Amino acid sequence: MERKKASDFPQEVLDLFDGYVHGGMNRREFLDRAAKYAVGGFTAAAMLESLKPNFAWAQQVAKDDKRIQTQYLDYGSPQGSGKMKGYLARPTKAGKLPAVLVIHENRGLNPYIEDVARRLAVQGYLAFAPDALAPVGGYPGDEVKAVGMFAKLDAKKRFEDLLAGAGVLKSRPEFSGKLGAVGFCFGGLVVNQIATRMPDLAAGVPFYGRQVSAADTAKIKAPLLIHYAGLDVGVNSGWPAWETALQTNKVRYQVHFYEGVNHAFHNDTTPRYDAAAAKLAWSRTLAFFKQHLKG
Repeated sequence: MERKKASDFPQEVLDLFDGYVHGGMNRREFLDRAAKYAVGGFTAAAMLESLKPNFAWAQQVAKDDKRIQTQYLDYGSPQGSGKMKGYLARPTKAGKLPAVLVIHENRGLNPYIEDVARRLAVQGYLAFAPDALAPVGGYPGDEVKAVGMFAKLDAKKRFEDLLAGAGVLKSRPEFSGKLGAVGFCFGGLVVNQIATRMPDLAAGVPFYGRQVSAADTAKIKAPLLIHYAGLDVGVNSGWPAWETALQTNKVRYQVHFYEGVNHAFHNDTTPRYDAAAAKLAWSRTLAFFKQHLKG
């Protein structure tokens, strides 16, 4: 598949796609509404096909990279949802390691998130990425099916199952005692929620995640590094009120808006990816984790 950039699409189509992948409309509705932006052979169907992820683009660290070791681990659901599963990546070199819990988007543990875990492992972290879809068979390899499966999960149980992934890291013999969390989209919201539940969380990095309530913000003890996409109107609309809550409750935070880029700009499997913004946000993330988890 030819790799396209966000600039190859009308912004209206990218906004429609955002609604589609977040369950705001079905495939037929997307095609009907995107059709008026079709030009020549670039039909609505062709645009949708071009916007689908190509996971080969996201492999920055090979699965068999000699610097790291990876494995899938099962763990129990605290909600009785069924067997949970996640992807563990760690440096080959032995020793105590700070840990990072990696939370996926609204479609389960796909290859992009697994690669994020490997990217952290090569930087010296014990990284674990749980799969919220494990109780219903796990990530199915098809993004559309994954989103549908995800939407059917009980939201409260789903959060508790993901939060339990922190316990997996804490139980590892390599764990140094310092734990951080990073998440994307839905995972960004979960990182914010985890920060309200874990007073011992050492650092949280939500990428374009929705905000928690002012009452819950008062419970946050961890420093936060918050990334937003400049064109992500829906998610960003909650920022002013949350900024007030963060300041009122003296939560330590840094926030960065990446102008001119779309929601999911860090996900390098689709045209919404923006290399410059993604690299800058990731370098800031690594510096933040180094400060709070390795310092």
